Amino acid sequence: MLENCESAKERWGGVSNIIDRWLQERQALLVRYCSLTESPDKEPAPEWVQEVCQLLVDYVSAGHFEVYDQLVKEAREFDDEDALKEARTLIRTIDLTTEYALDFNDKYLETDDLSTISADLSKLGEVLANRFEAEDRMIEVLHTSHKDLVT
Repeated sequence: MLENCESAKERWGGVSNIIDRWLQERQALLVRYCSLTESPDKEPAPEWVQEVCQLLVDYVSAGHFEVYDQLVKEAREFDDEDALKEARTLIRTIDLTTEYALDFNDKYLETDDLSTISADLSKLGEVLANRFEAEDRMIEVLHTSHKDLVT
């Protein structure tokens, strides 16, 4: 039994570090996003918008290609079918926000035309709020619920 606990700790203890690093990326994205929206009467500098685009794509990519996979693997290891079912619904929600984030990136990554940036940033804020809510729920359902079994 002790071997199984140590095995679980070795296997899933690192997931917390992945999540922590990812949430730090989220914070960096939010800080830069907020700096763009602070002056709604003034157009932001194109390089700031491009920085948000880069942070946005990095954050979204880390979620899809690193974090979500680890969370799902953990739930499978603990045979948590209810959590996996909820995760499928949450991932569909997240996928919709990914589409908008990538469209935003495509539109603004390499342009100086910021004529619609205020409206697009407003919509991006709503999209990110929905995404963060779904991601936080995924962490809760797929990781935090197993935390006591790992430590």
